Amino acid sequence: MEKLLIEGGHLLEGTVQISGAKNSAVALIPAAILADSPVTIDNLPDISDVETLAELLEEIGGQTQLTDDTLVIYPEKMFAMPLPNGRVKKLRASYYMMGAMLGKFKKAVIGLPGGCNLGPRPIDQHIKGFEALGAKVTNEHGAIYLQADELVGARIYLDVVSVGATINIMLAAVRAKGRTVIENAAKEPEIIDVATLLSNMGAKIKGAGTNVIRIDGVDELHGCRHSIIPDRIEAGTYMILAAAMGKSVLIDNVIPDHVESLSAKLREMGVMVEEADDQIFIKSQPNLKPVDVKTLVYPGFPTDLQQPFTSFLTKVEGSSMVTDTIYSARYKHIDELRRMGANIKVEGRSALINGGIRLQGAKVRASDLRAGAALVVAGLMAEGVTEITGVEHIDRGYGGLEEKLKGLGAKIWREALNEKELEEIKNS
Repeated sequence: MEKLLIEGGHLLEGTVQISGAKNSAVALIPAAILADSPVTIDNLPDISDVETLAELLEEIGGQTQLTDDTLVIYPEKMFAMPLPNGRVKKLRASYYMMGAMLGKFKKAVIGLPGGCNLGPRPIDQHIKGFEALGAKVTNEHGAIYLQADELVGARIYLDVVSVGATINIMLAAVRAKGRTVIENAAKEPEIIDVATLLSNMGAKIKGAGTNVIRIDGVDELHGCRHSIIPDRIEAGTYMILAAAMGKSVLIDNVIPDHVESLSAKLREMGVMVEEADDQIFIKSQPNLKPVDVKTLVYPGFPTDLQQPFTSFLTKVEGSSMVTDTIYSARYKHIDELRRMGANIKVEGRSALINGGIRLQGAKVRASDLRAGAALVVAGLMAEGVTEITGVEHIDRGYGGLEEKLKGLGAKIWREALNEKELEEIKNS
């Protein structure tokens, strides 16, 4: 195991290239199960979740070939192999195997998903959708069992707007008989990305990106080639880093419309934000203004950027408030920021940040992916060296983090954990 070390206080300058979207990749790879011939996915991020999902496809009889940022998936010999344990426990997005395998084989056994622990994130809306399509769903010994004689299109209203449930129902419905209508569907760009892949495979989908998606089932799907959209959360993270410590930073390979809520908030604070077709230029400014932020479903402010944005606000003179309406437990980074000297008080779903304090380097631990990003932001702003453990969480969503930051002038490196540190983690 390793730790990430950051020497703070160095201004960032230069260009950073954004990778393909993690939240698309983890759905697109399972979607390839539905095809009857090879699927090629380009612009994949270099993250551990991609490798884990490719290994899962091989467990069910598929073949995969990963080269640089391209994954070729050969689904011809896949079968409904039960996956109650093992790699499915490593990431939450393994639940997309449910919809894809149910759509292809009419059955699946998938262990309850792992990934970041952000409090209760039930999959009841996924199950509601599967049952509406005709599947019998049971929970036995910590695994979800799905079985259907046939899947038949249905009208499904999601009680809660859910990206995961919207995609999972799409995956199951594309090979069902008749029409499926998903109402109160999520609108995130990743939904459109998955719908584009499925449509290129021969699916009939209308309305992706709106709150009503219509799917007419087809008997078979074929392979295709698809390039993933840029990662709006990675782009947003580097925008925050640039706003906090940027002399001048150009963020390349980004869709500005996908991060508009963040751009608007940064401009409100006084940060210079300039947009081009697929680039955003960020320059930090003195005397930034405190702001209040509330996370909302897309196109609102993303919950995935709440944690790194909270770190940034510790630098801003005055009081700011961050309210997370999506995940109530997404404040595990706050205790770590306090170790670095931050003045933050959490009340229910809100965090009150009294900013204008220079953070101090400390030993901290990333409890989840975006908490890790928050600590990287804090480490770059802090005085002295910050040591971050729990790096495996960061590796799930940020490919080439050190190389990209070094290219901007940051001083960041990794070291192996010593025996004492390993023991402390084991006992924590």
